[in-house]
Amino acid sequence: MKISIVGTGYVGLVSGTCFAEIGHQVHCIDIDPKKVALLKDAISPIYEPGLEELLKKNIEAGRLEFSTDFDSVAQSQAVFLAVGTPSAADGSADLKYLYAAIDQVMEVMPEGLVIVIKSTVPVGTAQRVTEYIKSRTHKAFSLVNNPEFLKEGAAVNDFMRPDRIVLGTSDPQAAETMKELYAPFVRQGHPIYTMSNLSAEMTKYAANCFLATKISFINEIARLCDATGANIDEVRKGITSDQRIGKHFLYPSPGYGGSCFPKDVNALIKTAQEHDSPLRLIECTEKVNQEQREYVFQKINHHFQGQLKGKRIALWGVAFKANTDDIRESSAIHITQRLLEAGAQVHFFDPEASDNFWNHMQSLGLKNPGQLQRCEEMYSCAEGADALVLLTEWREFQSPDFSQLKEKMLTPALFDMRNLFSPQKLRPSGWTYYGLGR
Repeated sequence: MKISIVGTGYVGLVSGTCFAEIGHQVHCIDIDPKKVALLKDAISPIYEPGLEELLKKNIEAGRLEFSTDFDSVAQSQAVFLAVGTPSAADGSADLKYLYAAIDQVMEVMPEGLVIVIKSTVPVGTAQRVTEYIKSRTHKAFSLVNNPEFLKEGAAVNDFMRPDRIVLGTSDPQAAETMKELYAPFVRQGHPIYTMSNLSAEMTKYAANCFLATKISFINEIARLCDATGANIDEVRKGITSDQRIGKHFLYPSPGYGGSCFPKDVNALIKTAQEHDSPLRLIECTEKVNQEQREYVFQKINHHFQGQLKGKRIALWGVAFKANTDDIRESSAIHITQRLLEAGAQVHFFDPEASDNFWNHMQSLGLKNPGQLQRCEEMYSCAEGADALVLLTEWREFQSPDFSQLKEKMLTPALFDMRNLFSPQKLRPSGWTYYGLGR
């Protein structure tokens, strides 16, 4: 099948590459000529395990192409809109990129085109987009919502082996076209659910908000464990063995971040307010997440009795999670800002996200740029540090040489904000150890 995909971010690029991998003819479109030039050379602008290898393979096979124009839409059976829907100032989803893409698509669309909204959009968007297109063209088309459920760091695997495919449409023929497109991905029995556009839009938001709530829930319980002396590791075992609760997304952390959870939580809150049906639980989820970032900073600040000025703090990991270079809404941003405001020197290392984090922090206009230093290696980052703070659970951080670390650091203080290490082993060897809920 010939398809076009508008947008080559995480969703668009992973979707296009994986569709090409199973034999479809895919043309990806992006308005950024620099990004398109990189992609034509099989260079991925994002870090995602396994993506660049598939990118190169399918470009060489002639199944995957890139351009800045929309000409390919005229020969496509379906066009996927995978553009960003960032948060507006009031927390709602900003749909300007979606409508800009639709305007371009309408100029060249063939009769009977299936227009697929892959982007995360507020409930009711499909109806409004349908009316918008009908007011500007007499050509027949179908509109399908096809929300993505990809985890950054495991996006290729998630796309190739989906838990489920969600299709929102009232058009049986469009549904059959989409089922044909996705058939190779669900041969192991994973379901394809066809529902209304409204339900598909709500499904995406509900899923992300539920997962975000699980993260905020376990972080609050970890804080209470800190206050009472209970051990979150033991508590977690006690609750996650219950099949009704499960084990996923119940690990203490510095808080959720990335391109999805923060904006989707805020967008659903805004939608609920517009319908006079406030989501109190989801509102608290967001509040708890913001508090968690500050809680981590206050742990560090308390250790130094409020005297952080001149202290050197080493950060391991600034991406919002492991296996990605995405620093959007990363807790490391808030924590670093608070450390710098307190007068600390911050040295950081991340296997993939250092450049993105450095550029972002510089864009914030640091009052004293010399306070922040990017490091090229994990042990050199800890050189002369008064404390080491682990924020991201990268695999290379999970079994460090603690003897070497102790020699390099000025004082052996460790803030393990992913609970990766054993306090029972570290504390007897001279480390001052802080975890979450331990």
